[in-house]
Amino acid sequence: MTDADVIVVGAGLAGLVATHELVKAGKSVLIVDQENEANRGGQAFWSLGGIFLVDSPEQRRLGIHDSHALALQDWHGSAQFDREDEDHWPRQWAEAYVAFAAGEKRAYLTDLGLKFVPFVGWAERGDGTATGHGNSVPRFHLTWGTGPEVVRIFLEPVEAAERAGTVRFAHRHQVDELVVEGGAVVGVRGTLLAPSTEARGVASNREAVGDFELRAQAVVVTSGGIGHAPDIIRANWPVDRLGPAPKHMIPGVPAHVDGRMLGISESAGANLVNRDRMWHYVEGIHNWDPIWPDHAIRIIPGPSSLWFDATGRRLPAPNFPGFDSLGTLRHIGHTGYDYTWFVTTKPIIEKEFALSGSEQNPDFTGKDVKFLVKNRLAKGAPVPVQKFIDHGIDFVQADTLDELVRRMNELTASTPDRDHAVLDHEQLRRQIEARDAEVDNPYSKDLQVMAIANARRFRSDRVVRVAKPHRFLDPANGPLHAVRLNILSRKTLGGLETNLDSQVMRPDGQPFPGLYAAGEVAGFGGGGVHGYNALEGTFLGGCIFSGLRAGRALAGSLQ
Repeated sequence: MTDADVIVVGAGLAGLVATHELVKAGKSVLIVDQENEANRGGQAFWSLGGIFLVDSPEQRRLGIHDSHALALQDWHGSAQFDREDEDHWPRQWAEAYVAFAAGEKRAYLTDLGLKFVPFVGWAERGDGTATGHGNSVPRFHLTWGTGPEVVRIFLEPVEAAERAGTVRFAHRHQVDELVVEGGAVVGVRGTLLAPSTEARGVASNREAVGDFELRAQAVVVTSGGIGHAPDIIRANWPVDRLGPAPKHMIPGVPAHVDGRMLGISESAGANLVNRDRMWHYVEGIHNWDPIWPDHAIRIIPGPSSLWFDATGRRLPAPNFPGFDSLGTLRHIGHTGYDYTWFVTTKPIIEKEFALSGSEQNPDFTGKDVKFLVKNRLAKGAPVPVQKFIDHGIDFVQADTLDELVRRMNELTASTPDRDHAVLDHEQLRRQIEARDAEVDNPYSKDLQVMAIANARRFRSDRVVRVAKPHRFLDPANGPLHAVRLNILSRKTLGGLETNLDSQVMRPDGQPFPGLYAAGEVAGFGGGGVHGYNALEGTFLGGCIFSGLRAGRALAGSLQ
Protein backbone atom coordinates (compact mmCIF):
# COMPACT_ATOMS: atom_id res chain seq x y z
CA MET A 1 0.00 0.00 0.00
CA THR A 2 1.50 3.35 -1.07
CA ASP A 3 0.56 6.84 0.01
CA ALA A 4 1.27 8.31 -3.46
CA ASP A 5 3.06 7.47 -6.67
CA VAL A 6 5.99 9.68 -5.61
CA ILE A 7 7.14 11.24 -2.35
CA VAL A 8 9.03 14.52 -2.72
CA VAL A 9 11.15 15.48 0.30
CA GLY A 10 11.27 19.27 0.38
CA ALA A 11 8.80 21.93 -0.75
CA GLY A 12 11.43 24.17 -2.33
CA LEU A 13 11.77 25.11 -5.99
CA ALA A 14 13.26 21.82 -7.24
CA GLY A 15 10.53 19.85 -5.46
CA LEU A 16 7.80 22.05 -6.91
CA VAL A 17 9.18 21.69 -10.44
CA ALA A 18 9.41 17.89 -10.14
CA THR A 19 5.88 17.79 -8.75
CA HIS A 20 4.59 20.03 -11.55
CA GLU A 21 6.02 17.68 -14.18
CA LEU A 22 4.61 14.61 -12.41
CA VAL A 23 1.14 16.15 -12.10
CA LYS A 24 1.14 16.97 -15.82
CA ALA A 25 1.71 13.25 -16.42
CA GLY A 26 -1.20 12.27 -14.16
CA LYS A 27 0.87 11.03 -11.21
CA SER A 28 0.02 11.56 -7.54
CA VAL A 29 2.58 13.27 -5.32
CA LEU A 30 3.04 13.62 -1.57
CA ILE A 31 5.33 16.55 -0.64
CA VAL A 32 6.95 16.15 2.79
CA ASP A 33 8.56 19.17 4.45
CA GLN A 34 9.78 19.93 7.97
CA GLU A 35 8.56 23.55 7.83
CA ASN A 36 5.03 24.95 7.78
CA GLU A 37 2.91 26.00 4.83
CA ALA A 38 4.28 29.56 4.91
CA ASN A 39 7.67 28.25 3.69
CA ARG A 40 6.54 26.71 0.41
CA GLY A 41 9.11 27.61 -2.21
CA GLY A 42 12.03 27.35 0.21
CA GLN A 43 15.18 29.37 -0.41
CA ALA A 44 14.07 30.41 -3.89
CA PHE A 45 11.49 32.76 -2.40
CA TRP A 46 14.25 34.85 -0.82
CA SER A 47 16.35 35.04 -3.98
CA LEU A 48 16.82 37.95 -6.35
CA GLY A 49 15.41 35.74 -9.09
CA GLY A 50 18.40 35.77 -11.43
CA ILE A 51 18.25 33.33 -14.34
CA PHE A 52 21.19 32.32 -16.54
CA LEU A 53 20.16 32.44 -20.21
CA VAL A 54 22.24 32.19 -23.36
CA ASP A 55 21.61 34.17 -26.57
CA SER A 56 18.31 35.51 -25.30
CA PRO A 57 16.17 38.23 -26.92
CA GLU A 58 17.07 40.47 -23.98
CA GLN A 59 20.76 40.01 -24.70
CA ARG A 60 20.37 40.59 -28.42
CA ARG A 61 18.41 43.82 -27.89
CA LEU A 62 21.35 45.12 -25.83
CA GLY A 63 23.88 44.20 -28.51
CA ILE A 64 25.29 41.21 -26.60
CA HIS A 65 26.64 38.49 -28.88
CA ASP A 66 26.33 35.26 -26.94
CA SER A 67 26.27 31.67 -28.09
CA HIS A 68 26.02 28.10 -26.83
CA ALA A 69 29.72 27.60 -27.67
CA LEU A 70 30.85 30.68 -25.73
CA ALA A 71 28.68 29.80 -22.71
CA LEU A 72 30.02 26.25 -22.68
CA GLN A 73 33.58 27.58 -22.87
CA ASP A 74 32.86 29.83 -19.89
CA TRP A 75 31.21 26.99 -17.97
CA HIS A 76 34.12 24.61 -18.39
CA GLY A 77 36.63 27.40 -17.67
CA SER A 78 34.84 28.06 -14.40
CA ALA A 79 34.05 24.48 -13.41
CA GLN A 80 37.61 23.21 -13.96
CA PHE A 81 36.44 19.61 -13.71
CA ASP A 82 39.45 17.52 -12.70
CA ARG A 83 38.14 14.39 -10.96
CA GLU A 84 37.80 11.23 -12.99
CA ASP A 85 35.04 9.60 -10.95
CA GLU A 86 33.31 12.38 -9.03
CA ASP A 87 33.09 14.62 -12.11
CA HIS A 88 31.75 11.89 -14.43
CA TRP A 89 28.11 12.93 -14.15
CA PRO A 90 28.73 16.65 -13.43
CA ARG A 91 30.47 16.98 -16.80
CA GLN A 92 27.44 15.52 -18.56
CA TRP A 93 25.05 17.68 -16.55
CA ALA A 94 27.07 20.76 -17.50
CA GLU A 95 26.73 19.97 -21.21
CA ALA A 96 23.00 19.33 -20.80
CA TYR A 97 22.38 22.41 -18.67
CA VAL A 98 24.12 24.87 -20.98
CA ALA A 99 22.15 23.40 -23.90
CA PHE A 100 18.96 23.92 -21.83
CA ALA A 101 19.94 27.53 -21.05
CA ALA A 102 20.56 28.19 -24.74
CA GLY A 103 17.42 26.36 -25.85
CA GLU A 104 14.25 25.28 -24.07
CA LYS A 105 14.74 27.13 -20.77
CA ARG A 106 13.42 30.59 -21.62
CA ALA A 107 10.31 29.32 -23.41
CA TYR A 108 9.63 26.81 -20.63
CA LEU A 109 9.59 29.62 -18.07
CA THR A 110 7.82 32.29 -20.08
CA ASP A 111 5.09 29.84 -21.07
CA LEU A 112 4.38 29.55 -17.34
CA GLY A 113 4.12 33.33 -17.07
CA LEU A 114 7.64 34.41 -16.07
CA LYS A 115 8.86 37.77 -17.37
CA PHE A 116 12.31 39.35 -17.32
CA VAL A 117 13.38 42.96 -16.93
CA PRO A 118 14.84 44.38 -20.16
CA PHE A 119 18.41 44.88 -18.94
CA VAL A 120 20.82 41.99 -18.36
CA GLY A 121 23.29 41.88 -15.48
CA TRP A 122 26.96 40.98 -15.71
CA ALA A 123 27.68 38.76 -12.71
CA GLU A 124 30.96 36.97 -11.99
CA ARG A 125 32.95 38.97 -14.52
CA GLY A 126 35.83 36.59 -14.07
CA ASP A 127 39.47 36.02 -13.27
CA GLY A 128 40.83 38.04 -16.18
CA THR A 129 41.50 35.19 -18.61
CA ALA A 130 39.52 34.09 -21.65
CA THR A 131 39.78 30.42 -20.74
CA GLY A 132 39.33 30.82 -16.98
CA HIS A 133 36.47 31.56 -14.61
CA GLY A 134 33.72 34.04 -15.39
CA ASN A 135 31.07 35.20 -17.81
CA SER A 136 32.49 36.60 -21.04
CA VAL A 137 29.24 38.50 -21.54
CA PRO A 138 26.26 39.54 -19.37
CA ARG A 139 23.87 36.61 -18.82
CA PHE A 140 22.10 37.39 -15.51
CA HIS A 141 18.41 37.85 -16.38
CA LEU A 142 16.47 39.40 -13.51
CA THR A 143 12.94 38.09 -13.01
CA TRP A 144 10.21 40.73 -12.88
CA GLY A 145 8.90 39.79 -9.44
CA THR A 146 12.22 38.27 -8.21
CA GLY A 147 12.28 34.98 -6.30
CA PRO A 148 8.60 34.94 -5.27
CA GLU A 149 7.59 35.09 -8.92
CA VAL A 150 9.86 32.16 -9.82
CA VAL A 151 8.18 30.22 -7.03
CA ARG A 152 4.67 31.34 -8.03
CA ILE A 153 4.73 29.96 -11.56
CA PHE A 154 5.27 26.45 -10.17
CA LEU A 155 3.45 26.71 -6.83
CA GLU A 156 0.17 27.85 -8.37
CA PRO A 157 -0.29 24.75 -10.58
CA VAL A 158 0.92 22.49 -7.77
CA GLU A 159 -1.60 24.00 -5.35
CA ALA A 160 -4.29 23.65 -8.00
CA ALA A 161 -3.41 19.95 -8.11
CA GLU A 162 -3.59 19.92 -4.30
CA ARG A 163 -7.16 21.18 -4.50
CA ALA A 164 -7.89 18.54 -7.12
CA GLY A 165 -6.54 15.80 -4.86
CA THR A 166 -3.52 14.65 -6.86
CA VAL A 167 -1.01 16.47 -4.64
CA ARG A 168 -0.84 16.41 -0.84
CA PHE A 169 1.47 18.37 1.43
CA ALA A 170 2.68 16.90 4.73
CA HIS A 171 4.12 19.87 6.61
CA ARG A 172 6.03 19.58 9.89
CA HIS A 173 7.20 16.12 8.82
CA GLN A 174 10.94 15.83 9.39
CA VAL A 175 12.46 12.93 7.49
CA ASP A 176 15.01 10.98 9.53
CA GLU A 177 15.42 7.86 7.40
CA LEU A 178 14.88 6.51 3.90
CA VAL A 179 12.99 3.21 3.93
CA VAL A 180 14.97 0.67 1.91
CA GLU A 181 13.59 -2.78 1.10
CA GLY A 182 15.09 -5.26 -1.35
CA GLY A 183 17.78 -2.74 -2.27
CA ALA A 184 15.25 -0.08 -3.32
CA VAL A 185 13.95 3.05 -1.63
CA VAL A 186 10.23 2.62 -0.98
CA GLY A 187 9.47 5.45 1.44
CA VAL A 188 10.50 7.68 4.32
CA ARG A 189 10.33 7.61 8.10
CA GLY A 190 10.65 10.49 10.47
CA THR A 191 9.46 12.74 13.24
CA LEU A 192 6.24 14.68 13.43
CA LEU A 193 7.08 18.16 14.69
CA ALA A 194 4.81 20.33 16.79
CA PRO A 195 2.75 22.84 14.80
CA SER A 196 4.38 26.16 14.00
CA THR A 197 2.73 29.46 13.18
CA GLU A 198 5.99 31.26 12.51
CA ALA A 199 6.22 33.52 9.47
CA ARG A 200 8.22 32.49 6.41
CA GLY A 201 11.94 32.19 7.15
CA VAL A 202 11.64 32.47 10.93
CA ALA A 203 13.26 29.56 12.80
CA SER A 204 10.64 27.05 13.94
CA ASN A 205 10.57 24.63 16.85
CA ARG A 206 11.90 21.08 16.68
CA GLU A 207 9.59 19.66 19.33
CA ALA A 208 8.74 16.03 18.51
CA VAL A 209 5.07 15.05 18.91
CA GLY A 210 5.05 11.71 17.06
CA ASP A 211 6.50 9.75 14.18
CA PHE A 212 5.46 8.68 10.70
CA GLU A 213 6.19 6.31 7.86
CA LEU A 214 5.10 7.01 4.28
CA ARG A 215 5.51 4.87 1.16
CA ALA A 216 5.60 5.43 -2.59
CA GLN A 217 6.99 3.94 -5.80
CA ALA A 218 9.84 6.46 -5.68
CA VAL A 219 11.28 9.19 -3.47
CA VAL A 220 12.72 12.46 -4.80
CA VAL A 221 15.00 14.30 -2.37
CA THR A 222 14.88 18.06 -2.94
CA SER A 223 15.74 19.25 0.56
CA GLY A 224 18.34 21.95 -0.18
CA GLY A 225 21.90 22.30 1.01
CA ILE A 226 24.14 23.35 3.87
CA GLY A 227 23.92 27.16 3.97
CA HIS A 228 22.81 27.33 7.63
CA ALA A 229 24.84 24.32 8.81
CA PRO A 230 28.18 25.80 9.95
CA ASP A 231 29.42 22.52 11.43
CA ILE A 232 28.97 20.73 8.08
CA ILE A 233 30.53 23.65 6.22
CA ARG A 234 33.59 23.70 8.46
CA ALA A 235 33.97 19.91 8.43
CA ASN A 236 34.20 19.95 4.63
CA TRP A 237 35.98 23.29 4.19
CA PRO A 238 38.78 22.95 1.55
CA VAL A 239 41.66 24.36 3.58
CA ASP A 240 44.14 23.56 0.81
CA ARG A 241 42.26 25.78 -1.65
CA LEU A 242 40.61 28.46 0.49
CA GLY A 243 42.76 28.62 3.60
CA PRO A 244 41.36 28.12 7.11
CA ALA A 245 37.59 28.20 7.55
CA PRO A 246 36.47 31.62 8.79
CA LYS A 247 35.84 31.88 12.51
CA HIS A 248 33.03 34.36 11.90
CA MET A 249 30.58 33.39 9.18
CA ILE A 250 27.01 34.66 8.76
CA PRO A 251 24.26 32.61 7.05
CA GLY A 252 22.52 33.90 3.96
CA VAL A 253 19.70 31.34 4.19
CA PRO A 254 17.09 30.36 6.83
CA ALA A 255 17.83 27.98 9.69
CA HIS A 256 15.97 25.08 8.07
CA VAL A 257 18.68 24.84 5.37
CA ASP A 258 20.45 22.29 7.52
CA GLY A 259 21.90 19.71 5.12
CA ARG A 260 20.35 16.79 7.03
CA MET A 261 19.20 14.85 3.98
CA LEU A 262 22.72 14.62 2.60
CA GLY A 263 23.85 12.47 5.49
CA ILE A 264 20.54 10.59 5.71
CA SER A 265 20.72 9.66 2.03
CA GLU A 266 24.38 8.67 2.29
CA SER A 267 23.58 6.43 5.27
CA ALA A 268 20.93 4.68 3.19
CA GLY A 269 23.47 3.89 0.47
CA ALA A 270 23.58 6.96 -1.79
CA ASN A 271 26.86 8.27 -3.18
CA LEU A 272 27.81 11.74 -1.93
CA VAL A 273 30.48 13.45 -4.05
CA ASN A 274 32.42 16.70 -4.23
CA ARG A 275 31.51 17.60 -0.66
CA ASP A 276 34.50 19.97 -0.44
CA ARG A 277 33.13 22.20 -3.20
CA MET A 278 30.97 25.02 -1.91
CA TRP A 279 29.89 28.56 -2.74
CA HIS A 280 30.09 31.39 -0.24
CA TYR A 281 30.13 35.14 -0.69
CA VAL A 282 32.68 37.64 0.58
CA GLU A 283 30.41 40.73 0.62
CA GLY A 284 28.19 39.69 3.54
CA ILE A 285 26.71 42.24 5.93
CA HIS A 286 24.69 41.73 9.10
CA ASN A 287 21.02 42.41 8.51
CA TRP A 288 19.84 45.33 10.65
CA ASP A 289 16.30 43.85 10.52
CA PRO A 290 16.84 40.06 10.63
CA ILE A 291 14.27 37.39 9.82
CA TRP A 292 16.27 34.26 10.69
CA PRO A 293 19.11 33.85 13.21
CA ASP A 294 22.26 35.80 12.23
CA HIS A 295 20.51 36.81 9.00
CA ALA A 296 23.08 37.96 6.43
CA ILE A 297 22.57 40.02 3.29
CA ARG A 298 24.99 40.19 0.40
CA ILE A 299 25.99 43.42 -1.26
CA ILE A 300 25.88 42.81 -5.01
CA PRO A 301 28.46 45.41 -6.00
CA GLY A 302 29.31 47.26 -9.15
CA PRO A 303 33.03 47.33 -9.99
CA SER A 304 34.13 50.72 -8.62
CA SER A 305 34.52 50.44 -4.82
CA LEU A 306 38.08 50.04 -3.55
CA TRP A 307 38.55 46.76 -1.73
CA PHE A 308 41.01 46.47 1.17
CA ASP A 309 41.92 43.57 3.41
CA ALA A 310 41.68 43.84 7.19
CA THR A 311 45.17 45.38 7.40
CA GLY A 312 44.46 48.06 4.80
CA ARG A 313 46.13 46.52 1.76
CA ARG A 314 44.23 46.81 -1.51
CA LEU A 315 43.17 43.41 -2.82
CA PRO A 316 45.22 42.37 -5.85
CA ALA A 317 43.79 41.95 -9.35
CA PRO A 318 41.47 40.39 -10.36
CA ASN A 319 39.82 40.55 -6.92
CA PHE A 320 37.55 43.43 -7.81
CA PRO A 321 33.92 43.79 -6.72
CA GLY A 322 31.71 41.40 -8.66
CA PHE A 323 34.47 39.54 -10.49
CA ASP A 324 35.58 36.30 -8.86
CA SER A 325 33.80 35.29 -5.65
CA LEU A 326 35.83 32.21 -4.76
CA GLY A 327 39.09 33.65 -6.00
CA THR A 328 38.59 36.54 -3.61
CA LEU A 329 37.55 34.17 -0.82
CA ARG A 330 40.77 32.24 -1.41
CA HIS A 331 42.83 35.42 -1.08
CA ILE A 332 41.02 36.50 2.08
CA GLY A 333 41.47 33.04 3.59
CA HIS A 334 45.23 33.49 3.53
CA THR A 335 45.30 36.99 5.09
CA GLY A 336 44.73 35.75 8.64
CA TYR A 337 41.43 37.65 9.01
CA ASP A 338 37.85 36.83 8.04
CA TYR A 339 36.69 40.27 6.97
CA THR A 340 37.58 42.96 4.43
CA TRP A 341 36.54 46.54 3.66
CA PHE A 342 34.88 48.39 0.85
CA VAL A 343 35.87 52.04 0.77
CA THR A 344 33.61 53.96 -1.55
CA THR A 345 31.94 57.27 -2.33
CA LYS A 346 28.43 58.65 -2.32
CA PRO A 347 28.01 58.42 -6.14
CA ILE A 348 29.18 54.79 -6.11
CA ILE A 349 27.06 53.64 -3.19
CA GLU A 350 24.01 55.29 -4.77
CA LYS A 351 24.44 53.70 -8.20
CA GLU A 352 26.39 50.51 -7.68
CA PHE A 353 25.18 49.00 -4.41
CA ALA A 354 22.43 46.41 -4.80
CA LEU A 355 21.36 43.97 -2.12
CA SER A 356 20.58 40.28 -2.41
CA GLY A 357 17.16 39.02 -1.50
CA SER A 358 13.62 39.54 -2.71
CA GLU A 359 12.73 41.46 0.45
CA GLN A 360 15.59 43.91 -0.20
CA ASN A 361 14.24 44.76 -3.66
CA PRO A 362 10.60 45.71 -3.07
CA ASP A 363 10.34 47.56 -6.38
CA PHE A 364 11.26 44.53 -8.50
CA THR A 365 9.54 42.07 -6.17
CA GLY A 366 6.32 44.08 -6.12
CA LYS A 367 6.45 44.71 -9.89
CA ASP A 368 5.99 48.39 -9.13
CA VAL A 369 7.20 50.46 -12.10
CA LYS A 370 6.62 53.85 -10.44
CA PHE A 371 8.50 52.80 -7.30
CA LEU A 372 11.25 51.28 -9.45
CA VAL A 373 11.84 54.56 -11.30
CA LYS A 374 11.79 56.56 -8.08
CA ASN A 375 13.94 54.07 -6.16
CA ARG A 376 16.61 53.43 -8.80
CA LEU A 377 16.81 56.57 -10.92
CA ALA A 378 16.07 59.38 -8.48
CA LYS A 379 18.86 61.07 -6.56
CA GLY A 380 20.09 59.17 -3.54
CA ALA A 381 20.63 55.52 -2.66
CA PRO A 382 17.82 52.98 -3.12
CA VAL A 383 15.63 52.87 0.00
CA PRO A 384 16.85 49.45 1.26
CA VAL A 385 20.50 50.48 0.78
CA GLN A 386 19.90 53.74 2.63
CA LYS A 387 18.42 51.81 5.56
CA PHE A 388 21.65 49.82 5.84
CA ILE A 389 23.68 53.04 5.65
CA ASP A 390 21.57 54.42 8.49
CA HIS A 391 21.20 51.29 10.65
CA GLY A 392 23.68 48.62 9.53
CA ILE A 393 26.38 47.73 12.04
CA ASP A 394 28.93 47.21 9.24
CA PHE A 395 28.59 50.73 7.76
CA VAL A 396 30.47 53.91 8.62
CA GLN A 397 30.77 57.25 6.82
CA ALA A 398 32.74 60.47 7.21
CA ASP A 399 33.64 63.66 5.35
CA THR A 400 37.39 63.00 5.52
CA LEU A 401 39.53 59.92 5.13
CA ASP A 402 41.17 60.45 8.54
CA GLU A 403 37.77 60.44 10.22
CA LEU A 404 36.59 57.48 8.16
CA VAL A 405 39.59 55.35 9.19
CA ARG A 406 39.08 56.32 12.83
CA ARG A 407 35.50 55.08 12.65
CA MET A 408 36.56 51.89 10.85
CA ASN A 409 38.97 51.14 13.69
CA GLU A 410 36.29 51.90 16.27
CA LEU A 411 33.95 49.45 14.55
CA THR A 412 36.40 46.56 14.60
CA ALA A 413 37.43 47.35 18.20
CA SER A 414 33.76 47.11 19.20
CA THR A 415 33.77 43.37 18.40
CA PRO A 416 36.64 42.09 20.59
CA ASP A 417 35.59 38.47 20.06
CA ARG A 418 36.86 38.73 16.47
CA ASP A 419 40.49 38.98 15.41
CA HIS A 420 41.01 42.42 13.93
CA ALA A 421 43.74 44.71 12.69
CA VAL A 422 44.27 48.44 13.24
CA LEU A 423 44.20 50.46 10.04
CA ASP A 424 46.73 53.19 9.26
CA HIS A 425 45.05 56.14 7.51
CA GLU A 426 48.30 57.12 5.74
CA GLN A 427 48.57 53.65 4.22
CA LEU A 428 45.03 53.92 2.86
CA ARG A 429 45.60 57.50 1.72
CA ARG A 430 48.65 56.55 -0.39
CA GLN A 431 46.71 53.81 -2.17
CA ILE A 432 43.58 55.89 -2.75
CA GLU A 433 45.57 58.89 -4.01
CA ALA A 434 47.45 56.62 -6.40
CA ARG A 435 44.16 55.27 -7.72
CA ASP A 436 42.69 58.79 -8.01
CA ALA A 437 45.63 59.85 -10.16
CA GLU A 438 44.62 57.18 -12.68
CA VAL A 439 41.17 58.59 -13.52
CA ASP A 440 42.19 61.83 -15.23
CA ASN A 441 42.77 60.07 -18.55
CA PRO A 442 40.56 57.70 -20.57
CA TYR A 443 43.27 55.05 -20.17
CA SER A 444 45.13 53.65 -17.19
CA LYS A 445 47.58 51.05 -15.95
CA ASP A 446 45.29 50.30 -12.98
CA LEU A 447 43.46 47.10 -13.88
CA GLN A 448 40.39 48.01 -11.84
CA VAL A 449 40.09 51.38 -13.58
CA MET A 450 40.47 49.51 -16.89
CA ALA A 451 37.72 47.10 -15.84
CA ILE A 452 35.40 50.00 -14.98
CA ALA A 453 35.97 51.50 -18.42
CA ASN A 454 35.21 48.12 -19.99
CA ALA A 455 32.01 47.81 -17.97
CA ARG A 456 30.81 51.24 -19.04
CA ARG A 457 31.13 50.23 -22.68
CA PHE A 458 28.09 47.99 -22.00
CA ARG A 459 25.04 50.25 -22.31
CA SER A 460 23.07 48.67 -19.47
CA ASP A 461 25.98 49.00 -17.05
CA ARG A 462 26.64 52.59 -18.04
CA VAL A 463 23.03 53.66 -17.53
CA VAL A 464 21.99 51.79 -14.38
CA ARG A 465 24.94 50.00 -12.80
CA VAL A 466 28.39 51.61 -13.04
CA ALA A 467 29.20 55.11 -11.79
CA LYS A 468 31.25 57.52 -13.85
CA PRO A 469 34.90 57.32 -12.71
CA HIS A 470 35.82 60.06 -10.26
CA ARG A 471 38.30 60.92 -7.53
CA PHE A 472 37.48 59.35 -4.18
CA LEU A 473 39.12 62.11 -2.17
CA ASP A 474 37.39 64.99 -3.96
CA PRO A 475 35.01 66.48 -1.35
CA ALA A 476 32.42 66.94 -4.11
CA ASN A 477 32.01 63.15 -4.15
CA GLY A 478 31.60 62.81 -0.40
CA PRO A 479 30.89 61.68 2.11
CA LEU A 480 33.21 58.69 2.07
CA HIS A 481 31.72 55.36 3.08
CA ALA A 482 33.30 52.16 4.40
CA VAL A 483 31.61 48.80 4.75
CA ARG A 484 33.00 45.87 6.73
CA LEU A 485 32.43 42.77 4.64
CA ASN A 486 31.99 39.35 6.22
CA ILE A 487 31.97 35.81 4.84
CA LEU A 488 28.40 34.83 4.04
CA SER A 489 27.61 31.11 3.88
CA ARG A 490 25.35 30.04 1.07
CA LYS A 491 25.56 26.77 -0.88
CA THR A 492 27.11 23.39 -1.42
CA LEU A 493 28.32 22.80 -4.97
CA GLY A 494 28.65 19.07 -4.38
CA GLY A 495 25.95 16.64 -3.34
CA LEU A 496 24.20 13.39 -4.15
CA GLU A 497 25.54 11.93 -7.37
CA THR A 498 22.80 11.64 -10.02
CA ASN A 499 22.60 10.53 -13.62
CA LEU A 500 20.87 12.61 -16.28
CA ASP A 501 17.47 11.26 -15.16
CA SER A 502 18.19 12.56 -11.63
CA GLN A 503 18.46 9.00 -10.35
CA VAL A 504 20.74 8.87 -7.31
CA MET A 505 23.82 6.71 -7.81
CA ARG A 506 25.32 4.19 -5.43
CA PRO A 507 29.07 4.13 -4.69
CA ASP A 508 29.40 1.19 -7.13
CA GLY A 509 28.26 3.44 -9.99
CA GLN A 510 24.80 1.90 -10.35
CA PRO A 511 21.50 3.74 -9.90
CA PHE A 512 19.87 3.43 -6.49
CA PRO A 513 16.41 2.01 -7.34
CA GLY A 514 13.57 4.24 -6.22
CA LEU A 515 15.73 7.22 -5.20
CA TYR A 516 16.00 10.50 -7.12
CA ALA A 517 17.41 13.91 -6.17
CA ALA A 518 17.24 17.44 -7.55
CA GLY A 519 18.31 20.94 -6.63
CA GLU A 520 21.09 21.86 -4.25
CA VAL A 521 21.09 18.50 -2.46
CA ALA A 522 22.22 17.02 -5.79
CA GLY A 523 24.79 19.74 -6.44
CA PHE A 524 22.19 21.22 -8.81
CA GLY A 525 22.63 18.14 -10.96
CA GLY A 526 25.00 15.20 -11.04
CA GLY A 527 26.50 15.95 -7.64
CA GLY A 528 28.22 19.12 -8.80
CA VAL A 529 27.25 20.63 -12.17
CA HIS A 530 29.16 23.83 -11.34
CA GLY A 531 32.45 22.14 -10.57
CA TYR A 532 34.56 24.52 -8.49
CA ASN A 533 32.87 27.81 -9.49
CA ALA A 534 29.47 29.18 -10.42
CA LEU A 535 28.54 31.74 -13.06
CA GLU A 536 25.50 33.09 -11.13
CA GLY A 537 21.88 32.86 -12.21
CA THR A 538 22.59 29.15 -12.31
CA PHE A 539 21.29 28.10 -8.89
CA LEU A 540 17.59 28.70 -9.54
CA GLY A 541 18.14 27.36 -13.04
CA GLY A 542 19.86 24.28 -11.66
CA CYS A 543 16.90 23.61 -9.36
CA ILE A 544 14.51 24.02 -12.28
CA PHE A 545 16.47 21.84 -14.69
CA SER A 546 17.23 19.01 -12.27
CA GLY A 547 13.66 19.05 -10.92
CA LEU A 548 12.35 18.94 -14.47
CA ARG A 549 14.60 16.00 -15.35
CA ALA A 550 13.51 14.09 -12.25
CA GLY A 551 9.82 14.72 -12.88
CA ARG A 552 9.96 13.81 -16.54
CA ALA A 553 12.03 10.69 -15.94
CA LEU A 554 9.62 9.41 -13.28
CA ALA A 555 6.59 10.35 -15.35
CA GLY A 556 7.89 8.09 -18.09
CA SER A 557 8.95 5.17 -15.90
CA LEU A 558 6.27 4.76 -13.22
CA GLN A 559 3.44 2.34 -13.75
